[in-house]
Amino acid sequence: MTTAEEQDRLLVIKLGALGDFVQAMGPFQAIRKAHPTADITLLTTKPLAELAERSGWFDHVWIDERPRSLSGYWALRRRLLSGRFRMIFDLQTSDRSSNYWRMLWPHRPLLSGIAAGASHPHDNPDRDTMHTRDRQRDQLFRAGIPSVPPPDVSWMTADLSHLSLPDRFGLIVPGGAPHRPEKRWPADRFGALARHWVANGLTPVLIGTTADVDWTAAIAESCPQALNLTGRTSLFELAGLARQAEIAVGNDTGPMHLAAVTGCRCLVLYSHASDPALCAQKGPRVDILRVPVLSDLSVDTVTERLETGA
Repeated sequence: MTTAEEQDRLLVIKLGALGDFVQAMGPFQAIRKAHPTADITLLTTKPLAELAERSGWFDHVWIDERPRSLSGYWALRRRLLSGRFRMIFDLQTSDRSSNYWRMLWPHRPLLSGIAAGASHPHDNPDRDTMHTRDRQRDQLFRAGIPSVPPPDVSWMTADLSHLSLPDRFGLIVPGGAPHRPEKRWPADRFGALARHWVANGLTPVLIGTTADVDWTAAIAESCPQALNLTGRTSLFELAGLARQAEIAVGNDTGPMHLAAVTGCRCLVLYSHASDPALCAQKGPRVDILRVPVLSDLSVDTVTERLETGA
């Protein structure tokens, strides 16, 4: 027989990158609302720890060290068992996260996930064709949480005064995974878009990580009037920038997911390499422009979409 203390301990698993985390924000809020007095731990990746800690949705944030040795798995097993969790909400639903639950035998908690033997299985046969947010909403419904709200990121604030922002600006987000060049609109097209904005009184603000520095440098060289903030903004500053920007245009990246949920007007560029039906950015003012090959997408097509909104 379990004690009240044990029944109040929950674990949420969400790994991946920024976009994955943003799409799970609604479910995070729903789990907290459904269990307001529970002691909730999140298992996530290191780059997302600060975001999780400051959200207020979790009592503890643990970093997944991705064990690759038997001793590493034993150490993780001991830590998970020490949490005395009554239930795990596996929002990652991968072989890896399922294995984290399996290795807790014979002391496995209840599980909302896809692992065989889960107490609350997400066994919808259409789950692999559902958008991430719809899939997670359906998973939680089957686990007894009937409602998942849109993500609330009003708590993501920052002082932007040190950035010397112009009165009117738009965000250009040209980044993407280095190993997925097919998901990137060419830098010269972003540069031409930036010059078009300048001609119309809108200052381009370039956003990216240090991994994007070559890409954004090429755009800045093409449009010297652009404000290049590559590697200079935290996630909280990015949210603040998106709230103030008139528009954000970028590839299918995590920062565009974050911009979308702030309410910023967003145009997200997709190629055949990813399916927006499964992973598109969601928000009150998001438009998706998809073409088979992004290198074939003209600047005129993008500016026309921005002007018409269709």
